[in-house]
Amino acid sequence: MLVVEDEPLMAEAIRDGLRLAAIAADVAADGDTALEMLSVNAYDIAVLDRDIPGPSGDDIAAHLVASGTGIPILMLTAADRIDDKASGFELGADDYLTKPFELQELVLRLRALDRRRAHSRPPVRELAGLRVDPFRREVFRDGRHIALTRKQFAVLEVLVAAEGGVVSAEDLLERAWDENADPFTNAVRITVSALRKRLGEPWVIATVPGVGYRIETEDEAGVG
Repeated sequence: MLVVEDEPLMAEAIRDGLRLAAIAADVAADGDTALEMLSVNAYDIAVLDRDIPGPSGDDIAAHLVASGTGIPILMLTAADRIDDKASGFELGADDYLTKPFELQELVLRLRALDRRRAHSRPPVRELAGLRVDPFRREVFRDGRHIALTRKQFAVLEVLVAAEGGVVSAEDLLERAWDENADPFTNAVRITVSALRKRLGEPWVIATVPGVGYRIETEDEAGVG
């Protein structure tokens, strides 16, 4: 998980206490570092201090909600008024713990969040040698990890969910891009081309001329 806390002693105490409870944690001391770490790592839970240098904990929470990753958020802060708590929950926080606090309570709350997260975890899909884990945002092909951009992952997720069926460029644009996407853009074609290269040969994404794209099944792979 990711802990965002700018007080060094507090951050160290939380990290060490979580490790004693068999919970691995990375620590970020400011908002910019936190956003950078979130961009390259898949975390199970984010523990956010609201008052930190750079983008605030509130900004990070808004970013996580907008990203659609579904990472549970626990706000950890000295702001203990009911209005403060209400605004935190409105931002998308799943839980709220005020300072000072007992480490054991933090551990119990984190484990509760993890249980709820596990129950709502989307299923891992496997097709044509691909293994796509929407929750961890991980892709493997024949056991080899494939690093994808967020957009490439979103496109692959839609194609794999179709289970070999054809998905039109219009559907991909609607489901993998935001509502402001230009329907006349070449973004879909460019992203699919880059995704195909990332996945490697034999090509597993087939183009159906004039119709769209599909994932080839294992016995078809390499034909298109």
